[in-house]
Order: sequence, then structure tokens, then C-alpha cells
Amino acid sequence: MTASRSDSSKGGGQVAGGPITNVLVANRGEIARRVFATCRRMGIGTVAVYSDADAAAPHVIEADAAVRLPGNTPAETYLRTELIIEAALATGADAIHPGYGFLSENAEFARAVQAAGLVWIGPPVEAIEQMGSKVAAKKMMDAAGVPVLAELDPAEVTEQHLPVLIKASAGGGGRGMRVVRALAELEPQIVAARREAESAFGDPTVFCERYLETGRHIEVQVMADTQGTIWAVGERECSIQRRHQKVIEEAPSPLVERTEGMRERLFEAARLAAGAIGYTGAGTVEFLADEAGEFFFLEMNTRLQVEHPVTECTTGLDLVRSQLEVAAGGALAASAPAMRGHSIEVRLYAEDPAHDWQPQSGTVHRIDIPSVTTEFGVLDRPGVRLDTGVVDGSVVGVHYDPMLAKVISYADTRAEAARLLATALHRAKIHGLVTNRDLLVRVLRHPAFLAGDTDTAFFTTHGLETLSAPLVSEADEALSIVAAALADAATNRRSARVGGGFPAGWRNLPSQPQRKSYESRTTGIHDIGYLCSRDGVTVDGHDGLEVVEATPDRVVLAVPGERGLVRRQFAVARYGDLVCIDSPLGPVSVRRLPRFSDPADQVATGSLLAPMPGSVIRLGAQVGSLVEQGQPILWLEAMKMEHTISAPAAGVLSALNVAVGQQVDVGAVLAVVDPVDEDNQEAR
Repeated sequence: MTASRSDSSKGGGQVAGGPITNVLVANRGEIARRVFATCRRMGIGTVAVYSDADAAAPHVIEADAAVRLPGNTPAETYLRTELIIEAALATGADAIHPGYGFLSENAEFARAVQAAGLVWIGPPVEAIEQMGSKVAAKKMMDAAGVPVLAELDPAEVTEQHLPVLIKASAGGGGRGMRVVRALAELEPQIVAARREAESAFGDPTVFCERYLETGRHIEVQVMADTQGTIWAVGERECSIQRRHQKVIEEAPSPLVERTEGMRERLFEAARLAAGAIGYTGAGTVEFLADEAGEFFFLEMNTRLQVEHPVTECTTGLDLVRSQLEVAAGGALAASAPAMRGHSIEVRLYAEDPAHDWQPQSGTVHRIDIPSVTTEFGVLDRPGVRLDTGVVDGSVVGVHYDPMLAKVISYADTRAEAARLLATALHRAKIHGLVTNRDLLVRVLRHPAFLAGDTDTAFFTTHGLETLSAPLVSEADEALSIVAAALADAATNRRSARVGGGFPAGWRNLPSQPQRKSYESRTTGIHDIGYLCSRDGVTVDGHDGLEVVEATPDRVVLAVPGERGLVRRQFAVARYGDLVCIDSPLGPVSVRRLPRFSDPADQVATGSLLAPMPGSVIRLGAQVGSLVEQGQPILWLEAMKMEHTISAPAAGVLSALNVAVGQQVDVGAVLAVVDPVDEDNQEAR
């Protein structure tokens, strides 16, 4: 860790110098809870703001005071400067922490906070303005001697420049980003990127730069005070990404660790960047590096990063505490703390990587990560930390990012940190929504990851289909579903008014097996047949299986193998027709099917169903028109991202049941495409 004195520091432009006693966090979810946790440790009061959708959210419940922001969308709520400042004044808050996302890098918001006589827990307004435009920021960094990738004017992009990356000038997190490989795609992708950037950040400005197919995303955490001290606190590697958004982050970087002199050059570039704009507070300077250790400036994030916990765990710093102390006029020590051990963070998302990363919404019935030793705190010994914005019963809606939690490990070595984290995730009970948990575990256990061979093309290189496959094998899934059937049978017996003490499925005379059916998202329908007799329980297709115990929430099976019987325990939980089975073999979730289907539940062939709740933002075809397979029919916006709904086959669009601006629920029939008979080109 290194520190320097900046001649360009002018006190940061912050309202500072007195103690902070009451902090409003202009954000939601996990980051609001994270800031509140440090405030409580420091004896500082807390104020939450919340949208209607977040009225029962954990961050609202935990705050000392909370103020409603009427509406649901970010534009109606968390992007409303005047409402947030009014909330601070109404509750007696003397400072505002912006978190990340929303208004965290909005210079006008920071200026308004200061104009209201409140302490802005962030960098100087001028620094936000200078780094807020990624186009201007690159020019400034180039002048300061920081290596940069040249910015391209979209109007001047030619075939020779391809592929190019479109980026939102005012934000990050993958919003407003598009890779363009064909010149004909450039204009429509720019239009889509502008739309997405406007929705997420309130600014539609985008620019282009050369796209490097593979590279390492390396960033340096900086912290600076108003006296001119600038710390380079350590680097992080965030190369494993989906849709240009980080999924796994770690500190220190494996590439930097094995490349002589790279850390010193990175830190020097980061200090140059911070010093050039008179920076104060916490910030991150991001670089794109190649395997030889050469790197280029990407952007400077003038806020706390999502991945800040890995720096905290490898330095012992509470970065939010440092932010609060600097905002109050405090001075940093002459040198930053030394690094120790290794920390890895994963972002647990409600999304389906196997189906184009589709975001999910609904109720989180249970979230339980074993081995967690702290929440929102710094790990000083091997263990697992949890930073989450949801608890059991939380509802994930369509208006915000689908991240459920950040799970962070710390250990003396990288291998141990990866093992600790993979095991905790594997054994986690996450009920209610499809998540990226299986993908995260497979990455953490992948030989290339363990060797430190990670880059931004990791999912392409190693196969997303393979990495997103279920952790549990098909045979073990089938065994888990047997456990579910036996637990369901035990539940039925417990609620029976007559003969409740008899074994489930017991008959006095020889009988046919009892049958229960379940549907798996990956392996389809499972029909379980079992028969209870004086000799025990027999299960169709599972010769030699012995039922040791079967209760409504716990099943123990003795499973035959080459070397004899092995006992396996299964925990079973039910939420309506959803059945979740957890065991060391891996997590399984299935839907219990009714004995008889309802004809009203059937949908017409060619129906396009909404894969998630969302808002229709654009239509691509009209009723009666011929469409090709894969042709976009409409676009949905959900969780700040655009999603294309395409024709499943060539045919005639016979029904279009939605209009622009309409809100739709998951499973709603959006449109119907009647397939075309290829022989006579007529719709069937």
C-alpha cells in the first residue's frame, strides 16, 4: 500500500470539519444496510428512503427513521434529488451517503446536497464532473500521463475499428453497454444503449472504444483526505463478467501477483489519476490489462464500489468508516495498511445464466448461507462474510438490479478462500428464485480459475452451458425428488384425520404404488412410485433403497452402492407447489404437479410468454405480418435492462396482446406466432 501528498487538493469542496451525527443513505438494499452497519458501530444515526416497492425492505426496517419516495421506478424515487434532500432535512440528517448507482456519481446531486447545508459523503463536485463524462475523463487522464484506450466518435467508426464497445458516459454496471461486430448493427445498438443509459442514469450520452476480446479487468482502490494524502489501498481483479457487469471479484489480483513491477506501476497511475482532479474520499481507478502486464485506463468511479469488501478483508480497513471520517475533515495516516491474505467476492443474482441471464422476480422464501461469520463486517480470520439486501420473505421486483447478496470469503491463501466460498454456496439454502449460485460454484472450482487464468472472456472460453449446469447430477436429483415425495407423503399423513399414525401410503391388502409427480426445470417430469408394506418402503426404479426416516421436513435414505449402503440426509421445504430439497449432493427445486391438469392452463402453440415481469417499451411487428425465426417481436424492460422477445419460428403474427408502456406479469401471453407450412407457405 502506498500514499502520496497531492498538491492539487483544495479541501475537496465538501462541507466538512464537524462531527457527523445522522446519515441519510440515498440508496436501497444491500448498500444502504452496509452503510448503516458502520454508522451503528460509530454511534451515528441512520435515515432510509424507500420507494413503494421497498416499503417492507430490510434497509427500511433497520433505519432509525425512514421517508417514503412515492412511486416505484428509479426515475420516480431514488433519482429524485429534491425528494431526497427534503427527506434529509425533515429527519434531521446532517450528511448524505449516496451508496453506488442511482445518484452516486451525479455532480448536480452532490452540489444540491452541499447547497442545502448538508455534508456530502463523497468526492468534490468538480472531481465528479471531470470523471462523470468518460469521454472527457480519458482526455484528462491521457494529459496526466495515465495510459488510455482512444475514444471513438460513433459517427466515424469504420469496418477497421470493429469490434467496438458502446459505453454509457454517465454510468457503469453494464448498463448502456453493447459490443458491435458488424457496421450495420452500430446505429440500432447505439439507439438501444442510449435508451438504457437514460433509464438507468438519466443521461443518454454514449461513446465507443476499441473492444478487446480478452483482457483482465484490474482496478485500484484509492482513498484521499482533504489534507492532500492519497492512498493506493490495493488492487482488485474483476475479470469474470457477464454483460460487462462483474460477477466475481478478488484481491489481490493473480495477474498482478505474478507480474513483476506491475503493482507499483498501477498504483502510480492511480495516484496520478486521483491527484490530477484533487480527489478526496473513496474512489476506484479501473484499468484493462493484458497478460503481459500492460494496462489502459478505463474510467474512474467516484464512489464506493460494489466489490469494496475484498479490499476491506485484505487490509483490515472499514472503507465506509474512512469515508465518514474524511467527510468530517479527518486526516488519513501517512501510509495505508499493508495487505494480508486473499479475499474473493461473488455476486449472487436472481437470474438464470442458462437462459441468457434472464432476471428473476418473486419471493425469496429463504436465504441461509452456512459458515457466515459476519455480516457487513471486516474478516480478520478465515471465514465467510455476507452483505445482503434481502432476508427470508423479501420480494424481488422488476424495478431494480436483481442482486440478492454478496458472499465474501477471506483466508490466508487464494486456494483456501475459493474452497471456503464454494462450499458455503454449495450448501446454501436459497429458496424461491432461480439464481446464478450453481455457476458461481462451478467457476470457483474450475481449474482455470484456481490457476488464476481469468479474463473477460472466461464464460466464452470455458463454455457457459457447462458452467451453468446444475451442481447436482441427474441421478442425485432423482434421489432428491424421491426424498421430496416421501416428505410430502409424511406431510399428508400428519394432516390426516383418520389413520394418521399409519405409515404413508400403507395398505392392509396388496395394492398399487402411490404416485406423485414433480417437474424439474432441467430434467422435466419425474413420476415417483412408492409402496409401503410390512417390509418397509419400496421405490420404483431404486432397487435396494432403504428409507431410514421420513418426516415432513427431513428424509434419511440408505442408498445402495458398490461398497454397500450409504446414508444420505435431505432437508425438504415446501412453499405452495414449490418443493426445495437441500443435501450435500446439491440443491434441487421442483414443482409438485397436480394429479389432474386444468384445461384452462393450456396455451396455444406459438405463444410467446413473458419470461419475467416488466414493461413493454417497443414493438417490432404488427398483427398479420410475416415474421422470421428469431425476429424481434417486442422489447421488455426489467431490472434496468432491455430484453428482446423474438419469434420462436417463422410464421404469421396472429395476436399481439400488449401495447407500449403496458406492465406484464411473468407467464403472460404477449403474442402468438402461427407457424408457416414450409411446403405451401401458409400458416397452419
